[in-house]
Amino acid sequence: MNNRRFLPLIIISFIVLFVVILLSSSLFLTIRPGERGVIFDRFSGLKKDNIYSPGFHVKAPWNDMIIYDVTESQIEETMDVLDKSGLSIKVDVSVRFHPFYERVGYLHEIFRGDYINRLVIPEARSTVRKVMGRYTAEEIYSTKRSEVEESIIVETEDILKENFIVMRALLIRSINLPDQIKMAIENKLKQEQEALAYQYRLNREKSEAERMRIQAEGEARANQIINSSLTSSLLKMRGIEATIKLAESQNSKVIVIGSGSEGLPLILGNN
Repeated sequence: MNNRRFLPLIIISFIVLFVVILLSSSLFLTIRPGERGVIFDRFSGLKKDNIYSPGFHVKAPWNDMIIYDVTESQIEETMDVLDKSGLSIKVDVSVRFHPFYERVGYLHEIFRGDYINRLVIPEARSTVRKVMGRYTAEEIYSTKRSEVEESIIVETEDILKENFIVMRALLIRSINLPDQIKMAIENKLKQEQEALAYQYRLNREKSEAERMRIQAEGEARANQIINSSLTSSLLKMRGIEATIKLAESQNSKVIVIGSGSEGLPLILGNN
């Protein structure tokens, strides 16, 4: 009799358990590493400020959990752009990015799940075209390439940040010009380098000539000073001093025969 009294409770428990098992896929979910979740409540709308981190979660069966992959993504684009003068240039660009982790609700509200095709790719293409349209082909290819790349990076990063995307890197893999234009630019750069090298050699030769002129003027002034200070008496005295030193040298054998000009001894032979 006692078991019959608990029979309705047992039946109800089994029914509840069956319903829970049946709805388990709607009640329980796991968000994996590199993912974030945002709830769409059918009664109150998107809970865009309530972001679910990786782990096990329980939700009401009538709500939808929208899962976003927030790991780093990469796109590679090849596009034709026009320079300042209307010349066509082919550019290869790579962009690495991921959503702001705590803003996937706002991203979903604006772009749904297709933010890469609806936001990242169009904005990257638009910025590349806009920036390169400010420069000539020669500037893009050589003289201002780093400036062009920096402008593209900064402007793309700004527009993506405004739309809850973190840009990790933007790389311009290659810039391809028509062969004739490329050859003309390279020839011009070569001529400029040759002109700079010639100017350097010319300046160096001018500097060397100026140095030699100054040196020659200095030597001439020195000789002028020396010549003005020499007298016949001084020369005779210096000659006698030099002769005495030679005669006193242990490594010399000196023979003096007669006298030299100006009354100085004439020295012949020494070992």
